Amino acid sequence: MAGCRRSLGALSASRARRVERLLLVFAAFSSLGMLFILAPLAALLVSVDPGTFAKVWLRDTPYARQAYPALLRTLEASLVSSTLLLVIGIPLGYLLARSEFPGKRLVEALVDVPLVIPHAVAGIMILLAYGRRGLLGGLAAALGLQVENGFWGIVASMMFVSFPLMVDVLKLGYERVGASLELVARSLGASPWMVFRRVTLPLILPHIAAGFLLSWARAMSEVGAILIVAYYPKTINVLIYEWFNNYGLRYAVALSAFVVLLSIAAFTAIRVLTRHDHGA
Repeated sequence: MAGCRRSLGALSASRARRVERLLLVFAAFSSLGMLFILAPLAALLVSVDPGTFAKVWLRDTPYARQAYPALLRTLEASLVSSTLLLVIGIPLGYLLARSEFPGKRLVEALVDVPLVIPHAVAGIMILLAYGRRGLLGGLAAALGLQVENGFWGIVASMMFVSFPLMVDVLKLGYERVGASLELVARSLGASPWMVFRRVTLPLILPHIAAGFLLSWARAMSEVGAILIVAYYPKTINVLIYEWFNNYGLRYAVALSAFVVLLSIAAFTAIRVLTRHDHGA
């Protein structure tokens, strides 16, 4: 009996050592992956020239008079884009999470199509659909929406690339809530609209906030489609591209560092929200 226990103990110790070695290997590869991401971030931040940064962001200079309007335009367009996507994503995510209907798999595939389309191609598609001579260009003009080299072209480009992120996050939120609570509320006499407003919507608020921030951050980062659809009026990312070509790396870095810090702040907020959701 004692010998059997010793054998079992030795076997357990051997398995524990194998698990530890596995974890060490995984930790090594994970560290390489994190280094791959951290190295460009660190390189950008340590490459910022304080004098150039001050000329761009802290003084009244010709550079600042280009940078601030471009940044504000990007913030405005990305907020409008994310708000419109929220209006679309809340009902669409609900339908995809709760309903079965003919063509559902096709709709789910179409939602994710922007993830695999090169962004320059997405810009061309937006022009062909909503530009002056596009398929729906007449409708856009009738609504007073200028897409080519206009603010709404920037918004359309941002919406296209951010669409999957918003819808998929909201769909996940509905799936995590589940339908059982809604069925209980319906059995107590609540109408479908009341159930959605008082039960479902409050429970997915963390996903609504995360979807909004995620789509906003993606919209803030877009440049490929915007270069095609609306080079003017300039967004901050188009300005980075232009300054890199005209003034060199030093000025492009001064613009880029500020945008990166905004993105880090947004994703930190997302992590806080999702952590709260997991805890709940």
